[in-house]
Amino acid sequence: MFIKSLSLKNFRNYTEENITFLDGVNILTGQNAQGKTNAAEAIFFLCTGYSPRANKDKLVIKNGQDSAEISGVASSLYGDVSVKVNFNKNDKKTIHVNGIQVLKIGEILGNINSVFFNPAELKLVQESPEDRRRFLNISLSQQSKSYFYALQRYNKILSQRNTLLKDPNISIIRETLPIWDEQLCKQAGKIIRARNEFLTKIAPIAKEKHLLLSDGKEVLDLKTESGYYGTEEEIAYALFEDLKTGLDRDLRLGFTGIGPHRDDIKFILNGDDVRVYGSQGQQRTVALSLKLAETETFFARFGEYPILILDDVLSELDKTRQRKLIGAVEHLQTIFTATNIDRTVFKGRAYNKLTVTAGKVKQANK
Repeated sequence: MFIKSLSLKNFRNYTEENITFLDGVNILTGQNAQGKTNAAEAIFFLCTGYSPRANKDKLVIKNGQDSAEISGVASSLYGDVSVKVNFNKNDKKTIHVNGIQVLKIGEILGNINSVFFNPAELKLVQESPEDRRRFLNISLSQQSKSYFYALQRYNKILSQRNTLLKDPNISIIRETLPIWDEQLCKQAGKIIRARNEFLTKIAPIAKEKHLLLSDGKEVLDLKTESGYYGTEEEIAYALFEDLKTGLDRDLRLGFTGIGPHRDDIKFILNGDDVRVYGSQGQQRTVALSLKLAETETFFARFGEYPILILDDVLSELDKTRQRKLIGAVEHLQTIFTATNIDRTVFKGRAYNKLTVTAGKVKQANK
């Protein structure tokens, strides 16, 4: 899969611009604050229906404007697919896939697939379990709409359960809770099983990618902290029993203390927890290895690679790791953003260079 064209209207610092990409390596280059990352963000939005940088859609609308639009056309094994997203200042958006409006945000998923990495993705390794769950949810939702809808249902039921736990009438809680728990655990079984399968697949690939990027010097292992395994039904049953056992704890806390909303992943590098003992360079390489491994899970699932978006990654790597990375992504469409290009690193390799200046993009001579 690769994106062929991207159109932007009043999106971030773009007034109106059309960008053409080629299969293989594309590089959006230019000085800071010119719009490179904005274009990368727009592509990811077309894939997932949300921004990796803004918590409200209206924030992507250009200053002084009331609405914005992004659209793109991608090529896949099954032909071309088009996605268009319109935004307005009421923080509402409309989505069209192949010219037909879709009413559920989940229907945008799986049409154009992408894996996104920028320096902020270091949170995946450095910060809270929520960031690691976010990684799992984004990837699995793109690969399976049923996962996305199970996650939606789970979160809704979880919110209702947490509200019930705060009810001052304990007898009502004890009478009503099993009904909510049965529904909660059914969705949890789907989520945890999918995550377990995903991590089982991605762990050896991430190890392989990290060995490549580190020139064989660092061994990466992934460990899940879910604690639940088996079929959906087995996971649901085990969690249901644990919720019953932990009811007094949840009543004291006022929220649900176990379940997939508490899952985490540990990254172990040469035997040590990289979050605690790893340097920032090692943490960055771990996160990047995970993203490269993620592209392989898409290929295994769909028979084609997603679009790989690497925003401001090259500047954070030494030349050896830059060369290793470029060699590792030549087989899929990769969109780099960079303030400059070290031609020695790309020597002998084909790439499409696009220069970005104040929200205008043009084909550049290499």
